[in-house]
Amino acid sequence: MVGYRYLFLAIASVAAGAPASGGAETLSLPSVTQIPAIETQAPNGTASGAGAPLVTSATTVITTHGPYSGTPTTTGAEQGPATISATIPSQPNPWATYYNPNGKLTQPQPMPYMPAGGVGTNGTLPVYMVQSDYDYQSIALGIHQEFIELDLFHYGAQVFSEQDFIEAGLTAEDRALLQYMALQEAGHASLLADMLGESAPKQCTYNYPFKTVREYIDFNVRLTRWGESGNWGFLSHLDSKEVATLLVQAEAIEARQQSVFRQWLGLHPMPIWFAPGIPQSWHWTLLSQYISSCPENNTRLVWQNFPSLHVVNQPNANRISPNNTADFEVVGNRTGDPSKSNIAEDQSCVHVNVTGYDCGPAISRVRNQPLSFPGREVFLEWDDPGKAVGPNNSYITSTTAGQPAFVAWLSQLNLTYTPLNVTGPNSGTTFQPAANVFDADPALNGTAFIAVTDTDLYVTPYNLTLLNPHVRALGLYYSG
Repeated sequence: MVGYRYLFLAIASVAAGAPASGGAETLSLPSVTQIPAIETQAPNGTASGAGAPLVTSATTVITTHGPYSGTPTTTGAEQGPATISATIPSQPNPWATYYNPNGKLTQPQPMPYMPAGGVGTNGTLPVYMVQSDYDYQSIALGIHQEFIELDLFHYGAQVFSEQDFIEAGLTAEDRALLQYMALQEAGHASLLADMLGESAPKQCTYNYPFKTVREYIDFNVRLTRWGESGNWGFLSHLDSKEVATLLVQAEAIEARQQSVFRQWLGLHPMPIWFAPGIPQSWHWTLLSQYISSCPENNTRLVWQNFPSLHVVNQPNANRISPNNTADFEVVGNRTGDPSKSNIAEDQSCVHVNVTGYDCGPAISRVRNQPLSFPGREVFLEWDDPGKAVGPNNSYITSTTAGQPAFVAWLSQLNLTYTPLNVTGPNSGTTFQPAANVFDADPALNGTAFIAVTDTDLYVTPYNLTLLNPHVRALGLYYSG
């Protein structure tokens, strides 16, 4: 195959700029350097090396937006021909028998420099398609996440002007990065759709809660957290390891997007050592509230929609002192809604040019007053089941949990419980826990997940789904 060298040019010739204020020297740009090269074009169509077509145009205008006002023709999650059990009991793992006391190889090697074991390492040709109902429904959920991100990133660049971004402390280059992230989502959606085939869910319309650039960024922080965590939660459980391999490579980009939005909001870009994974029903509960309508006959999902859990005193990242956050200081009543940004100027941290108090966009910020802290009393309210939510209002919130008794906190590797003090039919209080993952790493940090449960069932990152039958309501907590 012929190798091609590409032509790279320094931008512009020597510029004779006007002297800067204060007598600074004029900047001289280097002259254009010619590099040996040949003219070349990227292949397209059916040519060798051509890229695969996108499932949706990366430059398509945003979809229509607003709440759904029609009458659903179908209600409830997708159902199989039968359900084996109301819960899945815990049981020992019969395959957990490998033990290596000295690090030496214990079995013959399949080939030189290759240890025995592993999945998909025996020469079987990979097939990049889903292999079970679990795979299909998980990837279908992932496509919904990619589609809303594709639309949301385009939407922000379209409805907020360059001046709006500047007033929020951002630049035209930041706005260009946002548009580039939309292109990434077109690729992610195309990848997942290709692995499902013709019945893959299609682009929907959405109902967003924000009114300002700060609120828009805040919403992106929350949405990319449940999107990233939702995919981490099922990746290792997929029957198709080939599908999991490709999705991991997309998910690595989602994690970077999460950090960018946190930096734009003046938060620490990665205040955790480990990204948490959540069950699909947690992901669908949080995501579906913002999907207004989907095309007719769009593939339906099997996952549960839990009732919403509302943190009454949710910390507001726009405040100099988050402790001064008023009750329900959010823009709406959905669990992922951002905090209000239009607070009094003397209470806002957006334009405070003082280290430790400034929350304008930055690579990293140190906050003298954290958003929350261990021992903070947290006031909670939750909805009753039976609410119509999601695409076309065609999904219904439900729970099989008994009486609320605990609050489950999920961040990083740990699921930590605190007792719930029930104060009314749908309200209660608890105290933020003080658990650590490792020394110097508080278990609860960043955008965390919070649930009211009827028991303190012991679960770990790999079997967190076993808690679903005990979840009374589900929400988010802005811990840092």
